Amino acid sequence: MRWPNSRNRPRATGPDTAPGTGRRLLGLLRPHRPRVAVLLVLGIAGVALSALGPKLLGQATDLIFAGVAGRQLPAGTTRQEALARLHAEGHDTLARVFSTVDVVPGRGIDFGGVGRLLLITLALYLAASLCTLLQGRLAATVVQRVVFELRERVEAKLARLPLSYFDRHPAGELLSRVTNDVDNLQQILQQTLGQLIILVFSILSMLVLMVVISPLLALVMLASVPVSALLAAWIARRAQPRYAEQWAATGSLSAHVEEMYGGHALVKGFGRRELAERGFDEHNDAVFAAGVKAQFASGAIEPAMTFVAALGYIAVAVVGALRVLSGALSLGDVQAFILYSRQFSQPIVEVASIAGRLQSAVASAERVFALLDADEQRPDPRAPVRPARVRGQVEFARVSFRYSPGTPLIEDLSLTVAPGSTVAIVGPTGAGKTTVGNLLMRFYEPTGGRILLDGTDTALMTREEVRAQFGLVLQDAWLFGGTIAENIAYGRPGATREEIVAAARATCVDRFVRTLPDGYDTVLDDEGSNASAGERQLITVARAFLTDPAILVLDEATSAVDTRTEVLIQRALGSLRAGRTSFVIAHRLSTIRDADVIVVMESGGIAEQGTHSELLDNGGTYARLYAALKEPAAGAAHSAGRPDTL
Repeated sequence: MRWPNSRNRPRATGPDTAPGTGRRLLGLLRPHRPRVAVLLVLGIAGVALSALGPKLLGQATDLIFAGVAGRQLPAGTTRQEALARLHAEGHDTLARVFSTVDVVPGRGIDFGGVGRLLLITLALYLAASLCTLLQGRLAATVVQRVVFELRERVEAKLARLPLSYFDRHPAGELLSRVTNDVDNLQQILQQTLGQLIILVFSILSMLVLMVVISPLLALVMLASVPVSALLAAWIARRAQPRYAEQWAATGSLSAHVEEMYGGHALVKGFGRRELAERGFDEHNDAVFAAGVKAQFASGAIEPAMTFVAALGYIAVAVVGALRVLSGALSLGDVQAFILYSRQFSQPIVEVASIAGRLQSAVASAERVFALLDADEQRPDPRAPVRPARVRGQVEFARVSFRYSPGTPLIEDLSLTVAPGSTVAIVGPTGAGKTTVGNLLMRFYEPTGGRILLDGTDTALMTREEVRAQFGLVLQDAWLFGGTIAENIAYGRPGATREEIVAAARATCVDRFVRTLPDGYDTVLDDEGSNASAGERQLITVARAFLTDPAILVLDEATSAVDTRTEVLIQRALGSLRAGRTSFVIAHRLSTIRDADVIVVMESGGIAEQGTHSELLDNGGTYARLYAALKEPAAGAAHSAGRPDTL
């Protein structure tokens, strides 16, 4: 049966892709530009404050070195005289080194000056940490808001998707996109948004300060950047497909688990647990293999970048030492430069590592954006109409429908149903019986022709208005986790307790509810599995009764219950059908014989229609079906105590 939420759906063929995913991810931040601007300001302030630290520490080092050098020089002489004396004694290298600092002969270390510099440095680092803390808090707020809005968009999109989309995608795979992929986006954005801003400004500010100290050393350090960038880009390009495979495999695993959980009774009943476990192991192995490949690919970025950065440190240390010995730089300048070079290369390594993690976010975003980009159902008319009075007259006017191009299911179907009559729709599997109900309620749109409700084309009405005229009772009795009263009132949330009880009495629900300790407040678990099949079916009948619809669509509701319960359900359905137009997708002879009109469908069209006796007298398709099924059905019904089935 192809009703909504049917479990019998084909598997997705593979991961969807969406162009410009990175740009679209950035576009999610556009509504939050003021907050992002504050993030940038805090990031710049934090980086600028922390960037001054190494320079001040370098000055403190020079003060200490100047004090140590001053105590080695004779007091009472000027700096120039002391340096000239060192040159005269052949200590040219020492003189060049001493010349790079403000040394005073005979004076020791200026501990007061060193202390002031250290206190200023500490204050700067504290202020930088405060900026980073505020930025992290704001980044968390922005990310949570972005993900909140994305979830709302996904939820709204799901409501606008046609039923065919859900037919093509298993429920577990969709659930994985809505939960796993969105959660993955949230975690990675949370980890990277604020950090990435800080890292980018750190790289730029450190580069400027390195150039100020020594353009030559800056060039030496920059020589490793192109190598690092090319290496990171090469690895990242190979990581992204691995992440796409990982999240697609995760979606398939979720779909398998959802399917096995939904059918766990059948799995156990037929002894297929081993097969189910083997299927789970295959999906789990696929997730494991894809995850290992993805993590290895992205994890290779950081060690590769660290190795390249280490080569840069070695080159800076060697060239820096030579510059100190030549007197071109002070020891404090080299110390500051090495600190800056580390603060320059480490962010590059971290940015590359973030780029690897972002590949996972891009893979998840592609799946989410593919859902958001899926074709939607035709929008409702801007100026909808509705019948002045809904009596329940339904007309199919040359209706055609196909699930996919080139594969017609219903062709040129014409049928007029008078208000208050019961129409039984019979026919072999695939004849289009359930599709008629789907078209009636606009779960699908006809590819040709019109469906009229009391003379009004349903395509000119809103879907909500069309479905408000229908009551739906399916063979698969769907209930949610909640009380019996809440389940009965599902189609009419504002119903009073008296109205709920009245509907229950009219549909034979009250007689078993009164035997329960908590009565109508009895809580049903998910899908109502703590109630019998017949009780669940009766509750769905009461639910439809409470909505007081003009038209009913009944998918055979008594095929999986005992005889006594079937009698109750038939009685409840009789109360429900009274005075209402009813479309009954029927399999039982007892249901068919009571119909005002029997429509026999074959190959997507009406083979014949009429009453039970008229169709038997015609000797056509219905008579052949009846004759073929009556004898075996009668024998089975006699042995099982069940009515005949068709």
